Parts: sequence; structure tokens; C-alpha cells
Amino acid sequence: MARGNTRQRIQDVALELFAEQGYEKTSLREIAERLDVTKAALYYHFKTKEDIIIGIFQDLARPIDELVVWAGEQPRTLETKQEILRRYQKALLAAAPLFRFMHENQATVRDLSIGLTFKERFIALNKFVQEPDAPVKDKVRAVSAVFALHAGTFFMENIEGDPEEKQEAVLEVALDLIEQAERA
Repeated sequence: MARGNTRQRIQDVALELFAEQGYEKTSLREIAERLDVTKAALYYHFKTKEDIIIGIFQDLARPIDELVVWAGEQPRTLETKQEILRRYQKALLAAAPLFRFMHENQATVRDLSIGLTFKERFIALNKFVQEPDAPVKDKVRAVSAVFALHAGTFFMENIEGDPEEKQEAVLEVALDLIEQAERA
């Protein structure tokens, strides 16, 4: 198996175990056993559990970083803001397993570097969907549009219905909020 595939497999299994048992209760030995490899083989790719989580975070956060760069190069129009929200929702959905881990292991995440860097990304992205001179009410609408996408990624599983339909509804609400903020 190619190195990239092995690395990805390690990350997938680790995230699965972290979700099942919690980050603190999962050992590198258990990850190696689930993969049916030696600890030495695991160490070749990752020295610590934190290295695994950081690797997962970097891989899943890359689309968000690319979105922030893209957004910085676009005109500040309603269409751009709507496209930012559409792309952000796709990135969040792709990274849902990581965000679930972060939500379920909040104490651990606070101690790891990933919690802070995610917050920085969220703040950077918010700057592109709100106007600096907008009234506070419209800034709240813009931030709420982004937050609606977060809530939709994590909490919609508690609402009955087709998953795709629920995600479409979440995006519709976010787009409506950004449109209201722009109308003012």
C-alpha cells in the first residue's frame, strides 16, 4: 500500500476509535491493532496521537483555507458571499467526522493546537461575508449565516427527514440571512 494510502488509513481508523472510545482512552497500540500493523509501522507515519489529529485536521481544513484565499480575491458582492456560503457548507460536510470529534472531545481540543487554528479560520471567513461598516444587526445576520452552516452540520441529525433535504434547507436559511444583511 502506498504511503499516502497508509497515512489516510491510519487517520480514518484513529478518528473512528477516537469517536468510539474518546481521544484520551485510545492508545497508539489500539490504533495499530485495529490496522493490523506493528506500532513501529504506525510510528513511521505518526509519532503521537496528537500528530494524527493534526494531520487529519490539516487534510480536512485545507478546503477551508483555500476558500479563505479565494474569498480574499473576490469582489464583496452578494453573489460572492452566497458562493462563499455554498463552498463553506461543502467543506464542513466533508470535514464532519473531524468536527464531530472536536465537539465530543472539547476538553482535549482546547489543549491541542487545532482548536485555536479552527477559530482563526472561522473569524477570517466571517470577515468576507459581512461589511465592515454594516449596522450591528446586519453583522449578526452575516455571522449567523455562517453559524447556521455549522449548526446544520452537527445538529440536523436530531431532526427527522432526508439528510440531503435538511442540508439544502440549512443552506437556504444561510443564504436568506446573508441576503437580508445585504439588503439593509
